[in-house]
Amino acid sequence: MKKEIELAIIDDDKEFCELMEEYFETHNEFSLTGIANQAEVGLKLIEEEKPDALILDLVMPGQDGVEVLKKLKQKKINPGMKIVVLTAFGQEEIIKQVSELGADYYIMKPFDLDKLAGRIVRLFTGKEENSLPEEIDLEGSGEGKEEHIEVRISEVLHQLGIPAHIKGYLYLREAIKLVFEDIKLMGAVTKKLYPKVAENFDTPPSRVERAIRHAIDVAWEKGEQQEVRNYFGNTLTSSSGKPTNSQFIAKIADRLRLELKK
Repeated sequence: MKKEIELAIIDDDKEFCELMEEYFETHNEFSLTGIANQAEVGLKLIEEEKPDALILDLVMPGQDGVEVLKKLKQKKINPGMKIVVLTAFGQEEIIKQVSELGADYYIMKPFDLDKLAGRIVRLFTGKEENSLPEEIDLEGSGEGKEEHIEVRISEVLHQLGIPAHIKGYLYLREAIKLVFEDIKLMGAVTKKLYPKVAENFDTPPSRVERAIRHAIDVAWEKGEQQEVRNYFGNTLTSSSGKPTNSQFIAKIADRLRLELKK
């Protein structure tokens, strides 16, 4: 493996790109050749810089990541480049499509940056080349079922407009999954649910509660209002018109339980 892996990033989330830039700049095995927040700019960047690997977000305004993959393949732009695609969705047809278009790995948001870096390195060690990650397994084993639940929760949070890079997103996803699996936790949100989430993320329960509240505030102020109405309608009882943390978690968990017939 060469000493440095030259990386390019195409993602419209500027704040998330800044996080990745800070991360990769502190790791000597990587060299960041450029970041683009639009598809066309990214294609030009790849053609000019010819990076070893590309980190590509699938969901972007205008031309999305799938269109970028199609153009890279059709125009044979930097054909030896390894491609890691990022998304908050996990539909099997999309996984199949991006694989056929040349993606080497498919990673669900949110994710651990160490895990992303490790997988990029593995692409250059000769192991697991041209294979999508094993974590997206929507059929078969109980583990696959659990991951399918996580995928659906991620989809719902994305639809409601909660950004994947904020802490509240991570905590909400975990809290909803825990309640989905054990509804009795709703009877002890402060004493049991928050501490369980906090333990999984090595953080205080009070921080979990605050971050979840912030994520819900973001959904109500900046999110997709039609989706908010679709999920919550006139069921809210709080004076602010927003659901409490408990209401939000319970509503999504119950909706998914009915949907997935648990």
